[in-house]
Amino acid sequence: MRIIDTAYIAGDFVPIQGGERLDVVDPATEAVIAKVRLANREDAQRAIDAAWRAQPEIGRSSKAERIGMLRRLEAELAARAGDIAEATIAEYGAPAARVGFVTQYASQVFGSMARTLADYTFTRSIGDARVRLEPVGVSALIAPWNSVAGTICSKLASALAAGCASVIKPSEFSPLQTQAVTEALHAAGLPAGVVNVVTGRGTDVGDELAVNPRIARISFTGSTATGKIIARAAVDGMKRVSLSLSGKSASIILDDADLATAVPLALNGGFNNNGQACIAGTRILVPRNRLGEVVELVRSTLAGLHVGDPRAPSTIIGPVASPAQYDRIQRYIARGLEQGARLVAGGEGRPEGLEKGYFVRPTVFADVSNDMDIAREEIFGPVLSILAYDTEEEAIEIANDSAYGLYAYVFSGQRQRALRVADRLHAGTVLINTLRPELLAPFGGVKQSGIGRELGIFGLESFLEPKTEVAA
Repeated sequence: MRIIDTAYIAGDFVPIQGGERLDVVDPATEAVIAKVRLANREDAQRAIDAAWRAQPEIGRSSKAERIGMLRRLEAELAARAGDIAEATIAEYGAPAARVGFVTQYASQVFGSMARTLADYTFTRSIGDARVRLEPVGVSALIAPWNSVAGTICSKLASALAAGCASVIKPSEFSPLQTQAVTEALHAAGLPAGVVNVVTGRGTDVGDELAVNPRIARISFTGSTATGKIIARAAVDGMKRVSLSLSGKSASIILDDADLATAVPLALNGGFNNNGQACIAGTRILVPRNRLGEVVELVRSTLAGLHVGDPRAPSTIIGPVASPAQYDRIQRYIARGLEQGARLVAGGEGRPEGLEKGYFVRPTVFADVSNDMDIAREEIFGPVLSILAYDTEEEAIEIANDSAYGLYAYVFSGQRQRALRVADRLHAGTVLINTLRPELLAPFGGVKQSGIGRELGIFGLESFLEPKTEVAA
C-alpha cells in the first residue's frame, strides 16, 4: 500500500499540514492501491511563499540557464517514463497502448520548449520604443486528473522558459502520477522554490491560488464550469488567466473520404483515453447517402475492439476513472435512448464478462440530431454520436453549432478541400486525416472551450508581459 503524505515545497518533500485523506482506487479492480493526504490552504500558502522568494532569481536567469533546466527536465522525465506509465495505468485505467504517448509527451514538451526558447528574442525595437518581454511572475498551474502528467509538464515548460516560478496544483484524484512527475522535477535540480507541487481540493488549495495576491498568473485545464469559477475568483486581483476547457469536437467525414481509413480513425479519436479527453471527436458527421456504410463499418470495427485490463497489450479501451464517471456516462446513454437516438453498438451496463471495475460498453448512436443532449454536452466517456448531413455546407453548420470549440477533425480524399473546410470551422485546432497534433503549434479553444493558448511560442508568451521603454 503506497502512502503519499508530502508536498513539494522550496526544493524538498515536506509533511502536509492538511488532515483530509483520500483512497486511491484502481478502476479496473476497484481495489484500494494507495492513500493520499491532501494539502490544505496553509500548505498552498507555504508553496506560494516559496515561489515568491524564488521569483527574482528565476526572473533574472539567462536564456542559456533556462534551456539547461528544460533539458534536465526532459532527461529526468524520460528516465522515469516507466514509473509514470505504471501510475497512469493503475490510477485511472489508461490502456498500455496509449500510455507510451503520454509519457513521451511529458518529456518532449520540455525539449520542444528548449528549441523554441533558443530562437526567441525577449527585446524588440518597435518604432522609437524598446519593448521588453518580462516574466509575468509567480504562476499557478492547475492540471486535471485525466491528463495530469502531460498537463503539468506542458504548462511548466512554458512558465520556466519565461522565467516564472510556479505552484502546481494537480487533481487530488491523480496523486500517483503526480508523485512520479514530482520526483523527476526534484531530480532535475532546479533552484529551490522555482517549482512547488501541492495536491489538494479546489475549494481550499485552488481557491487560495485564485485569490492570493502573490499569484500573478493562473493556467487552468479542466471543465468549463470550474474554469468560470476560477476566472471569477481571479478577477479581483487582475490575475492573468488562461483556460483550457471542455470540448464537444466534430469529426467530419466528407463524401470523398476513404471510409475504410476514416471511420477507424474517427472512432479512435472519439474513444481517445477511454473517452475521457477534452479533444475527443465525439460527434461524427457523415454524408447521409453513406450512412449505411458507416454504420456497418462502425459495427465491424467495434466488434474487434478489446475492452478490459488496461495492462493487456490488446486492450484499446480500459475502465473509466471512478464510479462517479461510470454513473454519469450511464445516465447519458439512457438519455440518448430516451431522446430517440438509434443504438448502433454498446449500450447500458458493463461489457460482457467484466463484473468488476468501472468498465463502460463502447457506445455509438446513429440518427442523432444536434439538439440531443448526447450531441451537445460533454459526456467524458466512450459514447459517440453519428449525425448525418446532406451537403458540405450543412456539415460545417452542424460542426459549428456547439457551445464548444476546442478541436475538430476532417477526413477527405482531397487535401485542399479539407483545408477549405477546416478554415471555416470554429475550433482552436483542426486535424486533417490524422490524429497526431503538432507540439510546437498552439493548443487551446474558442467559445466555451477556453481562453488563451499553450505550447510553443504562444505558450511561452502567455507567461510574459511586454514593457515599453521610450527614451528621448
